[in-house]
Amino acid sequence: MVSRAEKNESNPDLGVLAGRLLFAVQHELFTSLAAQGFADLHPRHGAVLAYLDTEGVRATELSRLSGQHKQVIGTMIDELESLGYVQRRPDPADRRAKLICPTERGLAEMRAAGRIMTALQERHARRLGREVYTQFKTVLLDVVEHQRKRTV
Repeated sequence: MVSRAEKNESNPDLGVLAGRLLFAVQHELFTSLAAQGFADLHPRHGAVLAYLDTEGVRATELSRLSGQHKQVIGTMIDELESLGYVQRRPDPADRRAKLICPTERGLAEMRAAGRIMTALQERHARRLGREVYTQFKTVLLDVVEHQRKRTV
């Protein structure tokens, strides 16, 4: 009988592959960010940072986009606010609501992360060929969206 570890080594399932990709990308991203002066960030902060908009975004939208519970997002916002990456501002469309807006430090992190992720994707596109990489991302996006619909 093949052990689970052996199966995941030779024929990993979708969850194992997705986890490996996520952890490898996070490792490269956050290691590179640390080297550029953002060592106080951790992969968990990605649930907010990956979806932060320069004009601000509501916490409920961050929760929806990231797939994380509102309480988790609230905790991440609190941490990022105390670290100086975001601030809460009144939403001009609804003064009762708050927008989560990047500070100058947050904007600098967003630019750095954008450069890192562009370089990472460019490296894979060169390695696989642009057409294959584009097809890969298209298929991966389809699988992700199909799976997300099953959780709603």
